Amino acid sequence: MNIIDKIKKLKQEKNAVILVHNYQLPEIQDIADFVGDSLGLSIEAARTDAAIIVFCGVHFMAETAKILSPQKIVLLPDKDAGCPMADMIDAERLKSLQEKHPNAVTVCYVNSSAAVKALCDYCCTSANAVKMAQHILPNNKEIIFVPDQYLAQNVAAQVKHDFIIWEGYCPIHAEISPENILQAKKRHPEAKVLAHPECKPTVTALADVVTSTEGMSKYIKKAPEKEFIIATEIGIIHRMKKENPEKIFYPAKEAAICSDMKRINLEKVLWSLENLSYEITVPPDIMEKARLCIERMLEIV
Repeated sequence: MNIIDKIKKLKQEKNAVILVHNYQLPEIQDIADFVGDSLGLSIEAARTDAAIIVFCGVHFMAETAKILSPQKIVLLPDKDAGCPMADMIDAERLKSLQEKHPNAVTVCYVNSSAAVKALCDYCCTSANAVKMAQHILPNNKEIIFVPDQYLAQNVAAQVKHDFIIWEGYCPIHAEISPENILQAKKRHPEAKVLAHPECKPTVTALADVVTSTEGMSKYIKKAPEKEFIIATEIGIIHRMKKENPEKIFYPAKEAAICSDMKRINLEKVLWSLENLSYEITVPPDIMEKARLCIERMLEIV
C-alpha cells in the first residue's frame, strides 16, 4: 500500500477531513478534501461531520479552525509551520496600541493569532476587508488595522479613510516588486495581471485585478483571457492549472515561495493521522473572545 492509500484508509477509519491551503505543495493539494483560503477552509471544517480536521496550512489557520469547531480535534501536521506576518504582532503590543487610541475599533486580518483576535472587534480577510471597513466607518472614525500594513493601505485607498496601521507584512508578497510585474508584462503582453492585496500598493497599482486567492481562482474561471501573471505565492498556480487546463499562468516572481507553507509533506500528513499530532488547542477564554470577532465578520459578509 502506498502512502496516499494509507492516508485515505486512515482518514476513513478515523473520520477525518483534510483541508489544504492554496499555497501548499501540489502533492498535498492533490489529497485534499477541500482546497482554499484560510477562512474558507475553517468554514468548511465547521460544516463537515468529521471528528478530526487535518489542517495543511500554518498555525493561525489551524487555530481559526479550532475556534470555529471547538468540539473537533484539529491537527497541524508540522507544529513549526508558522506565519511571519502573524508573528509580527502579539496581544501585549496590540493592547499597548489600543491604550493610545481608546475610541478606535480594532480590525484584525485573519492572518493573526487567536490571542490577537481575542482583543479585536472584527476580523477580516483579504477578500472582504473593504466591505468590513465600509460597514464600520459610518459610526467610527478611528480604525486600528493589524497586522498587515499593505493590505491596510490598499483598503484605505479604496474607502478613502486613513487607518491606524500596524507595520506588519507578508515577506513573500512584500518582495514582489513593480519591476517583477513590468518585466512579466513585457514578456507576456497579452496576460492579465492578478495581484494579492498583501502586495505593496506600488505593485497593486500595476495589476488588472487585485483580489484574494479565492478571488483569483473565481476570476480566472470566468475570464475570456487565456494568459495570466500571478502576483502571489506560487503554490496557487497548481490549483489554477488543474481548474483551467486550457489557460497559461506565469508567476510574477518565481521565488515567491513561502517556506512555512511548504513544510507539510505526505509523510507528515500520514504521521499526523497515525499519532493525532500535532493537536491545536486554544484556551477557552481566548477562544470565546476570538470567535466573537470572527462571527461579527461572518454576519456582515
